[in-house]
Amino acid sequence: MAKIIVDPVTRIEGHLKLEVEVEDNVVVDAWTGGTLWRGFELILQGRDARDAEQLVQRICGVCPTSHATAGAMALDDAMGIEPPPNGRIIRNLILGSNYMHSHILHFFHLAALDYVKGPDIAPFKPRYEADYRLPADVNAQAVDIYLEALTIRRKAHEMGAIWGGKLPHVQAIVPGGVSEVPDTSKIYKFLNYLEEIQAFIDNKYVPLVKAVAEVYSDWFSIGVGCQNFLCYGGFPLEEGRDHVKKKKFWDSGVYIRGQYKEFDPGLIAEEVTYSWYEDDTGGNTPDVAVVTADAYKKGAYSWIKSPRYNGEAMEVGPLARQWVNQNPDVIALGDKAFSVMGRHFARAVETSQLAKAMKEWVLQLEPGQPVCTPHELPKKEVVGVGLCEGSRGALGHWHRISADGRTKVYNAVVPTTWNSGPRTGSGAATVRGPMEQAIIGTRVADPSNPVELVRIVRSMDPCYGCAIHVMTPNGKTLSQFAVS
Repeated sequence: MAKIIVDPVTRIEGHLKLEVEVEDNVVVDAWTGGTLWRGFELILQGRDARDAEQLVQRICGVCPTSHATAGAMALDDAMGIEPPPNGRIIRNLILGSNYMHSHILHFFHLAALDYVKGPDIAPFKPRYEADYRLPADVNAQAVDIYLEALTIRRKAHEMGAIWGGKLPHVQAIVPGGVSEVPDTSKIYKFLNYLEEIQAFIDNKYVPLVKAVAEVYSDWFSIGVGCQNFLCYGGFPLEEGRDHVKKKKFWDSGVYIRGQYKEFDPGLIAEEVTYSWYEDDTGGNTPDVAVVTADAYKKGAYSWIKSPRYNGEAMEVGPLARQWVNQNPDVIALGDKAFSVMGRHFARAVETSQLAKAMKEWVLQLEPGQPVCTPHELPKKEVVGVGLCEGSRGALGHWHRISADGRTKVYNAVVPTTWNSGPRTGSGAATVRGPMEQAIIGTRVADPSNPVELVRIVRSMDPCYGCAIHVMTPNGKTLSQFAVS
């Protein structure tokens, strides 16, 4: 039995080590390991609780707006407040702008080079030599759109900065709503940006994804995964303290073992059995757990924890959102949706869907009306929970605040924690993470050029930043080279 190690996987955000065992060129087991520990949640302890909304944005440079949203929602919850309609809408517009940027970034500048052959110059190489199949004219068009997408991404950030002050790290999202006041000039400027970006999405992004999917149709059966999906729900459309039950653009829900069920946040827990943390965390629920690093822990292989929902591994992200909310275009794929190409298709579909909704939302703003609810920290220990949908999937922040207004416990359970966390259990009771499950069973044509593995990883758009090691079971390095 041979072993393939890709460390780090590139064209994703962060540091991922992928290790697989192959037999007759088929993956029989897989380990996904996050190799960088920052301890960000520990940095927050003891600080003024209101600092969290700004500080947590530094968890990630690609999706900080999602963390700003979840962090502010957790503070709202802790203080028993909610934004007024203008504040709710502007938060949605800021987050939606980041979605546009992030989804376009993912397909064109992270994943597309697995299917589109660019010229033999940077930034198109170095890269794996994939089985490029697109017709020459379609491939040339795809390269042109790749370059155009760089400009569109910039404009998506400029669009979000109208309300956020700046992007990627926004200033305007605050507890109780936002600090930015709407007026007709900002609404008009936002619409101009949105119409251009929406035209790119509908006329170039979505059609190119469909063209790639048609040519690579076999990838509708590769990278299946756990087929369990979780959606916290995102983009609230009404006021109300109960985030799970109130109306949202994407409603909360789960799909487990072939059945749709209501979402219960009380069923979320995290394990650290195979993570480089001490086993005693004070509890495995995010409102109480405090991790202590243990870099020499026997059997561990990742700095990522293992979230479970009622003991089940759950995939999150665009496919999960669209499947849980039963988008007809995605549901029509049937079992083919549970795949590499199904994930790309779902992401493109939801980008178009969201752009259309944002056009309606911005026109609902009422200049002159409040944007933020007055608030103050309670004089007792409280817990606030902020659940939202980041571009990469279900994102939750749990914030325990002491009576003196300081952060006591902070835990962010991020989308990639759900998708790329290590296994739990042992023996017959082992539950591998969704990404590990998606990789097992994959045929690798050339172990020295394992493009199949990174295609699966990138379809989930993990957020973790290049050398490749292909090894024999005795640990001998067969080859090592840099790739993109």
